[in-house]
Amino acid sequence: MRQSFKQFGYYLTIIVLLPYVITVFINGPSITTSSHVDETYVKVRMEEGQSKEEGEVAKLPIEDYCIGIMAKEILPGYEKEMLKAQAVLVRTDVYRRIEQEGSEAVFEDSFWTQKQMEETWGVTRYSRYYNKLRSAWRSTEGQVLMYEGKLAKTPFFRLSNGSTRDGKEVLGEEYPYLKIMECPKDIEAEEQIQTVTLEDMDAEIKECDTAGYVLRVRVGKEEVSGEEFRTNYHLASSCFTLQKYNGKLRITTRGVGHGLGMSQNTANEMAKSGREYEEILEEFFEDAKIKEVTDIVSTGQSK
Repeated sequence: MRQSFKQFGYYLTIIVLLPYVITVFINGPSITTSSHVDETYVKVRMEEGQSKEEGEVAKLPIEDYCIGIMAKEILPGYEKEMLKAQAVLVRTDVYRRIEQEGSEAVFEDSFWTQKQMEETWGVTRYSRYYNKLRSAWRSTEGQVLMYEGKLAKTPFFRLSNGSTRDGKEVLGEEYPYLKIMECPKDIEAEEQIQTVTLEDMDAEIKECDTAGYVLRVRVGKEEVSGEEFRTNYHLASSCFTLQKYNGKLRITTRGVGHGLGMSQNTANEMAKSGREYEEILEEFFEDAKIKEVTDIVSTGQSK
């Protein structure tokens, strides 16, 4: 009886371990190397509808905040590898701020809470879209973009006018990894050209950069940046032309966004063609390298 019980125990052990043995035989042993940096908490200024009091500073897990940025800034139907590239860019930007300002940094970039995602996408699509974003975030856990030992500046936007912009022309200082990159697929996009008609005003474009985006606009006796003009008049892009038309001012824009860094549309097209996220980032941020954030940033904001 005792021997039978012992044999039963052996058989039970074999049955329990068999799936693992087969997996190891086929794939080799797996080693978990999670850095846990994404358990960091950050201080975030809440917007209207996100808390009882608008402007309240809340402490959120970095994962929740960054997925919230991704949810608001990208189309949920994007390809998996593009979403991974986006996750690395968002994480890099957040840790760059932490490195510069320390644990007292208060993040004010607009983001969506899970409740806002559900309201926007609808209950039926919410789980699918959210899980896609969370998967992209977790599959790149701890990864950031570095250039010569420093966290890179990682801007992104929806759609270029056909090429990205040079970092020095836009920001006034050298960013060797932010160079003009041709994005021919962007020209074919539905949103490429948009037109807005405003009340007539005394406005004139004074300067454009190499990629065709507006740097300076004269409005009356004052000059403003192209990006400020775009914001003030709710334009799709800071690549635009001005034209007097029937007593009005017609503004024609090309692309969507500021044009600096990664074009989400082109990145998604690259992902569709089989390019992996590492290749996508290498294309847009020349000579920048993917590194583990634990190698260069102290996560002093852990809860």
